[in-house]
Amino acid sequence: MATAEQLDDLYVGIQSGDLEVRLASNSEEIDASQALRYRVFYDEMGAVPSKEMLGFKRDFDDFDMTCDHLLVIDNSRTGIYDSVVGTYRLSRRENAARAGGFYTAQEYDISAILARHGELLELGRSCVAEGYRNGHTMTLLWRGIAAYVFNYDVAWMFGCASLKGVNLEKLALPLSYLHHHHMAPAEIRPRAVEELHVSMDLIPEAEIEKRLARAVLPPLIKGYLRVGCFVGDGAVIDRQFQTTDVCVIIKTDRVSEKYRQHYENSRQSI
Repeated sequence: MATAEQLDDLYVGIQSGDLEVRLASNSEEIDASQALRYRVFYDEMGAVPSKEMLGFKRDFDDFDMTCDHLLVIDNSRTGIYDSVVGTYRLSRRENAARAGGFYTAQEYDISAILARHGELLELGRSCVAEGYRNGHTMTLLWRGIAAYVFNYDVAWMFGCASLKGVNLEKLALPLSYLHHHHMAPAEIRPRAVEELHVSMDLIPEAEIEKRLARAVLPPLIKGYLRVGCFVGDGAVIDRQFQTTDVCVIIKTDRVSEKYRQHYENSRQSI
């Protein structure tokens, strides 16, 4: 996790009304983010919890204690468990070294990403509470990510993003659209590990209706596309979460330009 001094400085001023964004600073706040993840992923979306997860009503894994956890907090609510309404899990090279690798490497060969110079940031476990799933909350999350990117001089971001469901026939349009129009250049392209690899080239490019394809993409992936993301080669079916995953990669200068003014304004108040 980030040090107390970094936490004090990094997110000053990044708020809107009752909502603020900052990193979790203790184990209770991480636990609150895991509780939110459980409610969204398992109670709402139908993911299949392990026996231990079911008992604790928490979504957790071995990566959690080595990562930073970005939180959106509603200060009009009482108690940290009710107040955490959005979260993102963030992992840099330093975090991954302590965890034995990046989470994404369980599904994708990311050697081309790891070979890039500069800091890397893995994004994962993103979710927002019901009633807060709007552009306002997502903008705060992205401002929080941008502040993190500036602070650690991150060059590239990547991670797994999910489409709901495991029926490839129903997902053929969005997967094919991503494959034909947003494939990462070969020199940075992650590829689904062979035993999990599912082709995304399901519809010929000429037959794809771009507007319809973008309309059926999940909001998170649409957000990634707006800041210039690429996708890797192949999708992965996640039976536990009942999703189909794609690997996204983003050059952070696109995010930096979009959110630099927000960040600089907040730093002026420190």
